[in-house]
Amino acid sequence: MEQLIWFIPVILSLTVHEWAHAWTAWKLGDDTSKMLGRVSLDPLVHLDPLGTLLPLLGFPIGWAKPVPVNPVRFRKQVSMSFGMLLTAAAGPFSNLLLAGLAYGMLLALGNSTPAAIASEQILSVLTRFLMMIVMINILLAGFNLIPIPPLDGSRIVEGLIPPRFRPLWANVARWGPFLLLGILFLPALIGYNVLSMPLEWLAGELSKAAAH
Repeated sequence: MEQLIWFIPVILSLTVHEWAHAWTAWKLGDDTSKMLGRVSLDPLVHLDPLGTLLPLLGFPIGWAKPVPVNPVRFRKQVSMSFGMLLTAAAGPFSNLLLAGLAYGMLLALGNSTPAAIASEQILSVLTRFLMMIVMINILLAGFNLIPIPPLDGSRIVEGLIPPRFRPLWANVARWGPFLLLGILFLPALIGYNVLSMPLEWLAGELSKAAAH
């Protein structure tokens, strides 16, 4: 049960994230993702086998297949850089919306009686499930907003910087994957998980919300 409470929110969050990318690109005029069946909330069309297996095995990391975007196909009214910015921002934004929705449901549960939910045990499982959705989506949104390629934050920065600085940004971006690996392996190198304090604080705040 504990594994499902972790695994299902991960799958849900990754699916919504990639769907948001695909849907936004499609609405901006690029039908590449639509033709590939990616404008869908079916997890099977988005999930990467390895990225799905790791959370199932208990690893605190997972990923989905990136959504292909062809900015040349955006509508003429939308510049390629701005279209890419919107498409990139849609993923983290969708996770924040999902976190907000789960938090609202968590508050509603906190005001419910166990009898209204059928049993104390079901109430406990629902509470932990919603807390996990909030935490995973905030973590996923925050991580993807880091301005390091290939994360969404790098595409947002690329869309915001003036054209004359983009060659400089491209040179910096070449080192992005190495920086990203460094961030991922930093806890093992320093023997301390830098995310533990904010996650523990967030878990505490969510527990308070659920108790009210």
